[in-house]
Amino acid sequence: MINEKEIYNFFNKQKPVIGMLHLKPLPGSPVYNNEGLKPIIKHVLDEAGKLVKGGIDALEIENYNDPSYFPDCAPAETTAAMAIIANEVKKAYPEVTLGVCVLADPISSIAVAHSSGAKFIRATFFTEASVDVSGLALRRPHEILRYRKFLDPTIKIFADVHIKHSAPLATRPIEESAYDAAYFLADAVILSGKHTGHETPIEDVKKVRKVLPEFPIFIGSGTNKNNVAELLKYASGAIVGTSFKKNGKTEDDIEEYKVKNFMKIVERIRNG
Repeated sequence: MINEKEIYNFFNKQKPVIGMLHLKPLPGSPVYNNEGLKPIIKHVLDEAGKLVKGGIDALEIENYNDPSYFPDCAPAETTAAMAIIANEVKKAYPEVTLGVCVLADPISSIAVAHSSGAKFIRATFFTEASVDVSGLALRRPHEILRYRKFLDPTIKIFADVHIKHSAPLATRPIEESAYDAAYFLADAVILSGKHTGHETPIEDVKKVRKVLPEFPIFIGSGTNKNNVAELLKYASGAIVGTSFKKNGKTEDDIEEYKVKNFMKIVERIRNG
């Protein structure tokens, strides 16, 4: 198992904050507007600029606006678009650590990360079969890990546990699921609320921290200026998206001042 110190060195920050880049609908999505990738790339670069200027530690791109995403294997058009977009983000901000989340396909995420120079992926499903809003998700960690070994063993895997918008096929305590994700070589686990933007229950974080006292735990949803101090008492870092958006709505654009205000709070936490 990797430990927290290694993850901190990876981002070169204590309590790293990853800023979410929710991409506009991609080719193949039921709500794609058929205007090509140029406006999508322009929008994501504008959003990334706000996060970077706001002091964020890392970026993560995700095809959030592609309802409904594939529960196991993303189609070729999605993977291709994500690779092009990730490459453009990395070219524009080469100094910023980049992560990739192709919903809900960790193997495609690894391929995109390798081709673009991204350093980590978010595996929304990693160890457990789950009933997801898009269908039955049957991820297999042995396949994911072997593909990473084959393509690029330096890419980190951040694995969601009891991921939002879904439920494990067999009900298990969240701390047991988190322990198994770590046991099966995830580099970090992610805990979130029931839906995007919903707060992550602090009790879940405490339970997981108890069984994984030195393992990286990231908050995957609902972190905001009011709860970040309490969450980061137990969590290693956070992935933040919705609370940076206009009106606090996930589908809206990022407001740079919200990023700056949030990161000021994080800096105070880091400085004790």
